[in-house]
Amino acid sequence: MTLFDGDALALAPRLIGVTLLVDGVGGVIVETEAYLRDDPASHSFSGPGRRNAAMFGPPFHAYVYRSYGLHWCFNIVAEDHGAVLVRALAPLIGLERMTARRGGAAGLCSGPGRLTQALAITGALDGAPLDGPPFDWCDRDGTPDIVSGPRIGISKAVAEPWRFGLRGSPFLSRRFA
Repeated sequence: MTLFDGDALALAPRLIGVTLLVDGVGGVIVETEAYLRDDPASHSFSGPGRRNAAMFGPPFHAYVYRSYGLHWCFNIVAEDHGAVLVRALAPLIGLERMTARRGGAAGLCSGPGRLTQALAITGALDGAPLDGPPFDWCDRDGTPDIVSGPRIGISKAVAEPWRFGLRGSPFLSRRFA
């Protein structure tokens, strides 16, 4: 299995510990959520549409959408029309640029909206292939200590333990129970 093979349930924990850079800024992914095609909480559940078109394209492309009209959310399209929401990362590279974009360092990349703001990810990247600029990836060394639990901020299939995180990370959007 390569870094980005598999459906969303295989990909989401596999991304924990992977370094993501966007235009040279970023850090280590510490929290993700999986959404499968047949998952009622998934944007692909109702079939293809204008908003979710990227989910019905090839895997390893960006699916970027506006959440509640407030902030962007960055997802990685997985096999079988699923996606992995990147919820948080440990900021490591380009801290000054990320802090300036966010207007401060508090919770810099802890949460999907904060992460996209810090990395300057917008709807302009929806559908973009992730194997070239502005994206750069570095695989993790070894297997990190990963925890899982229910996803956050959804109203359907809330009990599914499809949120994954790096155990003990101070950069999670919310601690695991």
